[in-house]
Amino acid sequence: MSKECTDKLWGGRFSQPTDKFVEEFTASIDFDKRLYHQDIRGSIAHARMLGKQGIIPLADVEKIVHGLQEILDQIEAGKFDFSVSLEDIHMNIEARLSAKIGEAGKRLHTGRSRNDQVALDIRLYLRDELVEISAYLDLLIDSLLSQAEKNLDVIMPGYTHLQTAQPILFAHHMLAYVEMFKRDKGRMEDCLRRMNVLPLGAGALAGTTFPIDREHVAELLDFPEVTRNSLDSVSDRDFALEFMSASSILMMHLSRFSEELILWSTSEFKFVDLSDSFCTGSSIMPQKKNPDVPELVRGKTGRVYGNLMALLTVMKSLPLAYNKDMQEDKEPLFDTIDTVKGSLKIFADMIREMKVNAATMRQAAAKGFSTATDVADYLVRKGMPFRDAHEVVGKSVAYCLSRGKDLPELTMEEWQGFSDKIDADIYDAITLEASVNARRATGGTALERVKAEIERVKSGR
Repeated sequence: MSKECTDKLWGGRFSQPTDKFVEEFTASIDFDKRLYHQDIRGSIAHARMLGKQGIIPLADVEKIVHGLQEILDQIEAGKFDFSVSLEDIHMNIEARLSAKIGEAGKRLHTGRSRNDQVALDIRLYLRDELVEISAYLDLLIDSLLSQAEKNLDVIMPGYTHLQTAQPILFAHHMLAYVEMFKRDKGRMEDCLRRMNVLPLGAGALAGTTFPIDREHVAELLDFPEVTRNSLDSVSDRDFALEFMSASSILMMHLSRFSEELILWSTSEFKFVDLSDSFCTGSSIMPQKKNPDVPELVRGKTGRVYGNLMALLTVMKSLPLAYNKDMQEDKEPLFDTIDTVKGSLKIFADMIREMKVNAATMRQAAAKGFSTATDVADYLVRKGMPFRDAHEVVGKSVAYCLSRGKDLPELTMEEWQGFSDKIDADIYDAITLEASVNARRATGGTALERVKAEIERVKSGR
């Protein structure tokens, strides 16, 4: 038997060494080495359980724990050489442990498989990252609330079909994104709740013959419960898919926001000024200030969508239980985590430093017949059916367009030419402030309602 075969932790059954290119092609150490902390933490918990259950000697447990802690220190100090021939993070650490402490290290893998080991490591890793992502979402929400509070009296045009629709408070617009990102945070918390279940103890697929105590390992690793089916434990990645789905929705929200910031920062809109720290210039046009950060976030959204589709495609026709295809879960998952965290962090900082051009927004809100609906509501309050009021206002808008006027510029004589129900109080009803503050129902853009919503979000309700 070749020595190259026996060097492999699984090499006993093989008589020929692995082809060098196959070895490199099938190895995952280049990307799964980031799981080292979770792998060591899980192995320490597993070893302590094996000792508690009398499956391995307590003296060996202490050697294993001490050896793993030394390996952790070496990795974090950059003094650990990862080997492609050892395929993955699990075998790299186990081989180094056995080399350090001898036979005791070879007892560590008793009662577990790489299948349930990797399922554990990914859950531990994603659990840590979900906590961090939730914290970044909080930072972004805080930035949006800060902008809303600083610009409470700023009126801007609200749009449908990207056409001027009705005047709204800029703060109300910011709170719309607060609601989206709160739901994103809720999806992350739901994902965390469902994935926070211990798979270790499932073995390769059928459990183990050793008298292990899975509940004790769950307690050591802060899992509230254990998985209930060994096949499911090692063969599914729905927790990763759920995270990537939630991440895709989150990135969609960031992308929509990015699109608005890109538009708002153009010379045509001039609604906001993004800090120079988040923009770049042109190599040929010296006047340019390009909104690279929102553009890049908008572009990275497609990348996250692609990661979700990649893993869905990997999983869609796999028979139970584990298959090597599932090694392809890590790169899209890791890339999604990195992309989401980076996008949230940079967005929170960018929004916090953004300057709002209140006068420009107000000027835009006063155009495009943005108070036309208020005229219709005015007529309804005077007793006219809404559909009739809608027609009257439509005719008044057409009249204004033909004469280059806006609604507030119509004379009383012109107004009454459309309806004798219109009196001088029409002018007070169609100011921007009147239009905004008339919308007092829950969820509306009235100043009093927006203030209340800001306080509600800040209080955590």
